[in-house]
Amino acid sequence: MELTGLFFYLVSILIAGGIYSLLCLGLNIQWGMGGVFNAGIAGFFATGAYASAILTTSTSAKHIGGFDLPVLAGLLGAGIISGCVGWAVAKICIRLKSDYLAMASIGIAEILRLVIVNESWLTNGSLGLSGVPRPFAGLASGRTADIVFLVFIWVIVIAVFFFSQRLYDSPWGRSLRAIRDNEQSASAAGKDVEKFRIQTFAIGCAIMGIAGGLSAHYFRFLSPSATDPLLVTFLVWVMLIAGGSGNNRGAIVGALSIWFLWSVTEIFTNRLPPEWITRSSFVRMLLVGLLLQYVLQRFRAGIIPEKAPKLRYSEEE
Repeated sequence: MELTGLFFYLVSILIAGGIYSLLCLGLNIQWGMGGVFNAGIAGFFATGAYASAILTTSTSAKHIGGFDLPVLAGLLGAGIISGCVGWAVAKICIRLKSDYLAMASIGIAEILRLVIVNESWLTNGSLGLSGVPRPFAGLASGRTADIVFLVFIWVIVIAVFFFSQRLYDSPWGRSLRAIRDNEQSASAAGKDVEKFRIQTFAIGCAIMGIAGGLSAHYFRFLSPSATDPLLVTFLVWVMLIAGGSGNNRGAIVGALSIWFLWSVTEIFTNRLPPEWITRSSFVRMLLVGLLLQYVLQRFRAGIIPEKAPKLRYSEEE
């Protein structure tokens, strides 16, 4: 029984790690490839989560919905809606420098959170959405369903990873990195800096929206507390920096490593005296911060640093 419990605990860590891997891949496209600072990850994550939940749930008098679409359609809708919201935000804010863009993205995320909490006709407000379906629900039940969902989510992670790798190695990705490294030189070479940044912001937000949709389908219940900036924005930035900004493999390694640490520390903090348990989240943040300091001291560019692809030359015969 103990081994079975440990196995399914590991399954739950890998499922959450897959969701965080998608968030890190999306942020890596924005920041690692494009140098676009997004401090409003929680807002786009929430947009995707609620979009997928509303599209796939049955009719309810408590919130808009009743579309009862398949889960894959819900995830596709989550990516499209989050990407469109990201495009609109980027269209307004992308000209701002990184620090001002960070403040603007935090403000946008807060606006989205307030819409979720206050527009009860749309999201059922603070009471949240229930009855969110899981994919392939008829194939398995109980704990076996978690294994099916684990396979499902990592198939999506692998697909997004290869998509991100293709972007990185494409002429579009090389142009984007040139803008990141030297905006003035790229602009002088004829690159439309604003257009590239809007595109990278929208693509990253679409991936974050898919991660949000997967989170809603995993827990089968969604409330505003599920989009806590501490767990969604702060932790994702720590994961990407620790793993290696600009490297898709590093994004996944960082997500899995930090989430494993975050989960394991919960076991130890729950054993603290009662007066300390209420402060356990701050203790865990301290431990994650100390780990990040160690990683950056030991690996300044992250565990798996960025490595530019080899140049390809074509010979004319």
